Amino acid sequence: MPGFNSNKPALLFLLLLHVCLNAQAEFSIGGIQIKSGTRHDLSIGVAAGESDPETFIPLTVLQGSRPGPVILMVAGVHGFEFASILAAKRLAEEIDPKTLGGTFIIVRVAHVSAFEARSPYVNPYDRKNLNRSFPGKADGSQTERIAYTLSNQIIPRADVVFDVHSGDGAEWLEAFIGVYGGPLAANYPLALSLAESFGFRNIVRYKMNTQEQIDRGRSLNRQAVAQGLPSLLVEIGENGKRDPKHIELIVQGFKRVLSRMEMMQSHDEQRKIKPRYFDGTQSVKVRHSGIWTPVAAAGRYLRQGEMLGLIHGYTGAVLETVVSPIDGYALYGLAGPPVRTGESIMTIAKPVDGLE
Repeated sequence: MPGFNSNKPALLFLLLLHVCLNAQAEFSIGGIQIKSGTRHDLSIGVAAGESDPETFIPLTVLQGSRPGPVILMVAGVHGFEFASILAAKRLAEEIDPKTLGGTFIIVRVAHVSAFEARSPYVNPYDRKNLNRSFPGKADGSQTERIAYTLSNQIIPRADVVFDVHSGDGAEWLEAFIGVYGGPLAANYPLALSLAESFGFRNIVRYKMNTQEQIDRGRSLNRQAVAQGLPSLLVEIGENGKRDPKHIELIVQGFKRVLSRMEMMQSHDEQRKIKPRYFDGTQSVKVRHSGIWTPVAAAGRYLRQGEMLGLIHGYTGAVLETVVSPIDGYALYGLAGPPVRTGESIMTIAKPVDGLE
């Protein structure tokens, strides 16, 4: 298996050393000093703008009783993706900071306005997608101000960033971990090691080869890359569900990560699963608006030219037969029925034997 294993403690130590050199007994965030071995719940305010109200970002900091790295978990960037939000709540309650090394920052709901409005994808005030709005603007719309606060007050306090998502609204999704590699990514070997530790079968590498890739519709993950931090994407759940099994898998995955980072005692529930590796993805965009009927709304291997589904017009005529543009693995997509011209109805991952 690529990456690290328990037989390589010296190499893992070298990778972790750079994040531990400046560890402090106390930790400061949002102007608040948090003492060793304690939990602190706080909110970082986001001021009102010219045309929309103030908001806030609620978070919990678990400050360990001994030095170590700082792990950041961000939940609720999309307010209708409930599995991450409920998992963040459980992790904040279950982990005892007295037994922890380093610092675990848990952003409970990054996008409170979208969460309270039960709004998939976008902010109810400015209709912008927070996960396409980084690094944000101090004097921008509410979405941009939230992104700016995350970029300047929260992400810089971390050594490793995890952004946790689900299939939103009318999306189906098979669970996977995305890891950011390529020449512009930071400490990819550590990120891959943590992805393998998390315990999901599917691991996708996103190569950051150019600055334009990082900047175009910048997500929270790519903001972390831009700030020189190892970055991982966690995706589990679909259609706005809050399945207890999905929540449990997130919780256990983070406990394995904390164990791997030597921040907590070895986690007993090691999930023995052979990873499937994918190097990049391709979106399948459609030419018509209408009523989308997929052949299947589940993960599966595909062949180039295989039928994915049909788009019917509002009078019943078939407008488009959608086929797979490549061989690959169907990872997530639209369950339908609505679809718009230019939307992606599916994301197909590209299988590889391993990720070096």
